[in-house]
Amino acid sequence: MAGTGVRVRLLGPVEVVVAGSPQAVNGLRRRAVLATLALHAGRVVSVDRLIDVVWGDQLPATAANTLQRHVSYLRGVLGEPGSIVARQPGYLLDTGPDSTDVQAAERLIDLARRSTDRNEQVKHLTAAVALWRGPPLADVAGSAWLEEQAEHLARLRLEAERSLAEARLSVGEHAGLVPGLERLVRQHPFDEHLHAQLMLALYRDGRQGEAVATYRRLRDNLRENLGIDPGPRLRDLECAILRQDTAIAAPAASAPVRVAAQLPPPVPTFTGRDAELAALDALVDRGGAVVVSGTAGVGKTALAVHWAHHAAARFPDGQLYVNLRGFDPAATPTEPARALHGFLEALGVPVARMPSDPDTMVSLYRTTVAGKRLLVVLDNARDAEQVRPLLPGSPDCLAIVTSRDQLIPLVVTESAQPVPLDLLSPGEARDMLIRRLGARQVAAEPAAADDIADRCARLPIALAIVAARAATNRHFTLAAVAGELGDLDAFRAGDDATDVRAVFSWSCRTLSPPASRLFRLLSLHPGPDVTAPAVASLAGVDGPAIGPLLTELTRANLFTEHTYGRYAFHDLLRAYAVSLADEAEPPAERRAAVHRLLDHCLHTAHAADLALHPHFSAISLPSPRADVTPERPKNRSAATAWFTAEVPVLLAAVPLAARSGFEGHAWRLAWTMAGFLHRQGHWQDWLGTQRIALAAASRIGDQAGQGHAHRSLGLACSRLRRYDEADDHLRRALELFTDVGDDAGRAHTCLNLGQLAERQGQHQQALRHSRRALSLFRGTGNRAGQGYTLNAVGWQEALLGNYHSALASCGEALRMLQEVDDVQGQADTWDSLGHAHHQLGDHRRAVACYEHALELFTQVNDRYAEASTYVNLGGSHRALADLGATRAAWSRALTILDELGDADADSIRADLEHLDATRLR
Repeated sequence: MAGTGVRVRLLGPVEVVVAGSPQAVNGLRRRAVLATLALHAGRVVSVDRLIDVVWGDQLPATAANTLQRHVSYLRGVLGEPGSIVARQPGYLLDTGPDSTDVQAAERLIDLARRSTDRNEQVKHLTAAVALWRGPPLADVAGSAWLEEQAEHLARLRLEAERSLAEARLSVGEHAGLVPGLERLVRQHPFDEHLHAQLMLALYRDGRQGEAVATYRRLRDNLRENLGIDPGPRLRDLECAILRQDTAIAAPAASAPVRVAAQLPPPVPTFTGRDAELAALDALVDRGGAVVVSGTAGVGKTALAVHWAHHAAARFPDGQLYVNLRGFDPAATPTEPARALHGFLEALGVPVARMPSDPDTMVSLYRTTVAGKRLLVVLDNARDAEQVRPLLPGSPDCLAIVTSRDQLIPLVVTESAQPVPLDLLSPGEARDMLIRRLGARQVAAEPAAADDIADRCARLPIALAIVAARAATNRHFTLAAVAGELGDLDAFRAGDDATDVRAVFSWSCRTLSPPASRLFRLLSLHPGPDVTAPAVASLAGVDGPAIGPLLTELTRANLFTEHTYGRYAFHDLLRAYAVSLADEAEPPAERRAAVHRLLDHCLHTAHAADLALHPHFSAISLPSPRADVTPERPKNRSAATAWFTAEVPVLLAAVPLAARSGFEGHAWRLAWTMAGFLHRQGHWQDWLGTQRIALAAASRIGDQAGQGHAHRSLGLACSRLRRYDEADDHLRRALELFTDVGDDAGRAHTCLNLGQLAERQGQHQQALRHSRRALSLFRGTGNRAGQGYTLNAVGWQEALLGNYHSALASCGEALRMLQEVDDVQGQADTWDSLGHAHHQLGDHRRAVACYEHALELFTQVNDRYAEASTYVNLGGSHRALADLGATRAAWSRALTILDELGDADADSIRADLEHLDATRLR
């Protein structure tokens, strides 16, 4: 294993580092086997000894076989079959020098012990102490022998830390010692040697009072807990401090402390980001690494540098900064060794001491910063491998890494804390314009300022470019500046760093060809966001293959998973993707991609509508393309959830289909979503999509499509109380369905004509239409249609005062609808039964019927019907003189109607006010 870049780490949790990347060792027993072999590195450990250490008294019958499997697993983790050698009577970890961190620490401690040069001692001991990552063998508890070894390694660390403190005191590094020694005396409250070192460091740093107080705390602690006083050495040191004895003064050769201050200047107009700044504040004492990631131009560097200046005083040993140029088109990414060279120079390491070997340079860097409190800003990182060598490794240091990549490997292996950076909020975007243009100019044209923010997608770099144009052309109005923002060419200020198109291109250059193609094709999707299955169909690839491509785009922050399973990009990135698609994708491929996407939307929406209304799918669909995989919602709740999430996409897909030459998709898509829009009260959207559907079907002379669009327009107009228009559309639909011989379409339309007549108080006419619909449904054999229509007949009979006939008709309807398990129809019918019972004076039975209806309306998510039934329920409660229940039912109805924006809300509000007045009298 020597020379292969593999190291077993025991000075903390047990793990293996392969080529600089930590690899977890899963399983307590496996870690115990590895730890035991590593602690005997280069020596054979017998099988019996391994079994005894690993299992102790809990010896399984299959221990020897299990041990073989553990060894096989560990060989895989180590990456080489020969890393663990079977040699009688057991196994040997075949290691070279320093292939375990324990070996490396022992070697460095020995080098320090044999050296007479105090600076060399500091170097070796600092490197040794830095190898401890926490309590040694931290995750192999339960083995008595390993616990003994952990105690030994903890003592070794303490001895090394004492020796290091002694060496640093001797070379005048007393000021930098204090934080580390304070931590050590807290961990070892009775250790007189450590207290003596802390007292001396404090005294030499000009803190005589704190040095004496340290002695007295120890004295009191010893007396209270152990009943003893400090030893003579410590008492003598206290006396020397009190009389300021020159014998304990700092060494004459003590050099002034050099503090690195490499931060670039902060952005003067920085604004907002309160949540992210608070997150960084919360991490300042945690140490380790923080990854600030986000899309190009979102302000990652500005945030990191602004916060770094704000927090600089909390890092008294300095602030390091390097631009790693991970996404710079004019330069290759900065090599870690080059960045380390700059860091070491800033930390005062003479050029003559700079090693040429990268690994040795990393070791020297971490040795140099050990015990210091440093802030390290690693800006514009390309990937985790570029960052890892630059992480300080000291718990008192904090590294802020910015990148367009999410750097998930750092989060996984280095426990880096992610701080994702999104677009500015509308308020933050306006504040940024105020900071750059002045409050007066923004206040003079607030609407134009908000328009600029929206057209810039609230992306800081775009806002900065546009604000610069406005600031340098004060005679321009903000409205005029906003009017220029028609395409990406408006977002450029003279060089690549201030050209939005160029900035985006740097991120795209890192993509693989398949991910780059997907980025271009995603611009063709019309909705605000998209799911992975829809992306797979858009790209024409298998579902399992799309996940890695989406991950690549999201890691590059070119696409965002803003809600679980739903992806989007902001408007400027979309515009950039559109321009790339126009340049790189042939028209035929763009059309094929749109075709695939529309096939996916149509067939999935149709499946969802079938799940909600399995008995009313009155249209046929052309088969989808072979490379399209529609989704299949499995049940009613899944279908409702799908429609709820996808309505914004479908609303955009209908006009896309119409203007792209897919007129058949346009009217069919509008048909599939009509029922959901109706139940949710989205009546204006329903009306708009059906108008597009009618125009599309008319263009291609599709009479069936025109009939469906006219019928749906009639329903929407009826709901919006535009009764004349509704009647025209429904009668035209009836003509078209008659012309194409569609009896089911005629039946539905007659039923809708009856509903329209009933809304206008024309109950006899409504009953005639409903009976005509019933006859047509019986002719088609549609039991659900018969059930719906019998309920309509019963409802009209009730409105005409024939309540017993109504109960008979609705009872027969309910049995039919229960037979076919149509929940919507059952809910409608229970509401009709409630009305008939109420009119007959059986209010308790009416309440029961309404409650049945409400339970079912809730299942199908028919919000308007739910509100209507609450109104009816309240009426029955009032007839029973239960005013509290009346108020509760009407209040619920009012809430729903207000949310839907329905005009009936005003009458319910008036009824509630009257009810409250009645209760007060």
